[in-house]
Amino acid sequence: MYANDIAAVYDLVHEGKGKDYRQEAEEIAALVRAHRPDTRSLLDVACGTGQHLRHLDGLFDHVEGLELSRDMLAIATERNPGVPLHEGDMRSFALGRRYSAVICMFSSIGHLRSTDELDSTLRCFADHLEPDGVIVVEPWWFPGTFTPGYVGASVTEAGERTICRVSHSVLEGDATRIEVHYLLAEPGIGIRHLTEEHTITLFPRAAYERAFERAGCDVLYQEGGPSGRGLFIGTRR
Repeated sequence: MYANDIAAVYDLVHEGKGKDYRQEAEEIAALVRAHRPDTRSLLDVACGTGQHLRHLDGLFDHVEGLELSRDMLAIATERNPGVPLHEGDMRSFALGRRYSAVICMFSSIGHLRSTDELDSTLRCFADHLEPDGVIVVEPWWFPGTFTPGYVGASVTEAGERTICRVSHSVLEGDATRIEVHYLLAEPGIGIRHLTEEHTITLFPRAAYERAFERAGCDVLYQEGGPSGRGLFIGTRR
């Protein structure tokens, strides 16, 4: 969950680190169409501030988004006028329609806490798919690929604002605990210090694959992906 001031600088930080939402959206669209050429509609689950949706709108006939954080959803709504956006939980949403594709990017799926939650989430995704529809999920690191003690740092200049972000990731049980600190400096305002903490589950690759299969989907894992953590692609049977 991202809220308030951190939601407002979220995009600036990640774009400053080199994240290209337009390119990612084009790659997502190509990947989905490689598995279902006639894809017409898409639901972006955990759509955040709507940056992917901004570029996916136009690549498909119809796109929608789902987001749990009200602060992120408010930014997404302002950014994507005319795109239906829903406040909801990926574990239990029910939108009353089906889509050609459902995507969940930027490792948002890792915020689930258990394999039971992973199973219910994939069932939700599959329940919102048309026959032969496609699910694309970007996972968090697997237990064997996570680096305990990792420190990340970036400095972004956006207009008159300078944003410094430093993170520290540790292993805590079967999850990553990430502590993040921001320094925001603006003329006339000064320097503000913001903090946030996330617990992101290190699900094994097999746990994702079982969740897809239990949801009635064939699944394959593709190396690489936007963040280097790979992608799961599921097709509803």
